[in-house]
Amino acid sequence: MTPEIYRELMQAGVDCVTLGDHIYRRREIMPLLGAERNIVKPANYPSDAPGLNHCVVDSKSGVAIAVISLMGRVFMKPVDCPWAAVDRVLKLIPSTVKVICVDFHAEATSDKQLMGRYLDGRVTSVLGTHTHVPTADEQVFPGGTAFQCDLGMTGPYESILGRRIDRVLLAARTFVPSAFDVATEDVRLSASIVDADQLTGRASSIRRICLKEDDVLDIKCTTT
Repeated sequence: MTPEIYRELMQAGVDCVTLGDHIYRRREIMPLLGAERNIVKPANYPSDAPGLNHCVVDSKSGVAIAVISLMGRVFMKPVDCPWAAVDRVLKLIPSTVKVICVDFHAEATSDKQLMGRYLDGRVTSVLGTHTHVPTADEQVFPGGTAFQCDLGMTGPYESILGRRIDRVLLAARTFVPSAFDVATEDVRLSASIVDADQLTGRASSIRRICLKEDDVLDIKCTTT
C-alpha cells in the first residue's frame, strides 16, 4: 500500500482498508497510518507499531461498522496472540456499534476456523485473507457470525498468487533469483456479501462472488 493507492481506493468508494503482513513494506505509508481514521493495522501487532488497532466507519446507509484486523500465527511471522488482542479491542468498541467485521489475515485454515468459532455471536463476520485463493466454506455460524476461510484476491488469476507464472516457475525450478512481476491477465474481483441485522449485528447470510473484469464493466454499464 502507498498513499497513492490509498487515495485511488477512496475515490473508488472504498470505506475502510485493512492491511496484513506487508503493511510496512513501503515506508511512505507510515504518515498516512497515523493520519487517516479508516485504515487499520493488525490489532495483535505491537502497540507502538504505526496505525490504528480498529476503526469505526459509517456505511452508505448511516450504520456504524467497526472493523478489526488480526494476524494469524501459524506459518506467519511471530506476533502477539490474536485471541487476546481481539478481546482487548472488542472492549474498546462502543456498545452502540452492533455491526463488527473482523479480517483475519492468516495462512492456516485451522487458525481461521478457530477464530470464527471463538467470535461466533460476538461479531458480525470473520472473513479470512492472505492466501489469495477463495474458499467454498462460506456459512453463518449458530451464533450469527458469517464466516469464510479466505475471500480470495482481487487481481490477475492467470498467475501464481498474482505474480507472473514464468517468473515464479523459473525461481522454483532453478533457484535463480527472479523478479516476481505482477501478472496482468484474467483480472477478477473476489469478495463476499454479508447480510446483517443492524440492530443486533447478527449475520443472516453470506454469499461468495467472483467477477471477471468484463462482468464488472457490464454491471457498471447497467447501473449508470
